[in-house]
Amino acid sequence: MENREILRKSLLFSGLDEEGLTEVAAIATKRSFAKGEALFTEGEPAAGFYLLAQGSMKLCKVSPDGREKVLHFVHPSETFAEAAFFGDGRYPAEARATEKGEALFFPREAFMGLLERNPRFALNLIVSLSLLLRRFARQIEELSFAEVPARLAAYLIELAERKSTSFQGKTYLDLDMKKGELASRLGTVSETLSRTFRKFKEEGFAEVEGSRVIILDMARLRSLAGKQSTPREIG
Repeated sequence: MENREILRKSLLFSGLDEEGLTEVAAIATKRSFAKGEALFTEGEPAAGFYLLAQGSMKLCKVSPDGREKVLHFVHPSETFAEAAFFGDGRYPAEARATEKGEALFFPREAFMGLLERNPRFALNLIVSLSLLLRRFARQIEELSFAEVPARLAAYLIELAERKSTSFQGKTYLDLDMKKGELASRLGTVSETLSRTFRKFKEEGFAEVEGSRVIILDMARLRSLAGKQSTPREIG
């Protein structure tokens, strides 16, 4: 896929005309990565930011004793590491591939030059960073105030609204991360996550078959998560 086609699918570059897309594409370079490879590590000087074209990436913190805390999973067409343009100019977390793929890399100095010449870039960057802030604020709220069942219910609803299929009143979706990573994302441990899934099955909320989750009663799941019964945008 050409760089311009990749750029068109991203929120950050939405609204740009062909000339603008061509200008951005000219400074972008493709970087392929293997599963488990780190694009950058926490504390490393921020040379630029990325747009995920294919594959999956997780942003995480690693404690001195090796424990990992997943902050966010990046999906195709999403940008990441934009915040490193500000502050102390270092990456605040590690970016590690959960499957092989490809990303576009935007060098810091070249992109800052585009920001100075094109206000549209600056506006879109503000929107992108605002959505990122909302995402982390929601995550902090969930970890601070919600119990594990409510956190898991909220995650399943978000995933269902992003990618799922429905048949005969049931919603089918595939987890986009390993269960150990999901436990870390929810601020709990694998054993507690497994017990919560078993409880969901006993109470008729959902069933789990490997990495596939079958939501049996979306309305009750939304009630547990503290959400309204009608879908809303997640962002």
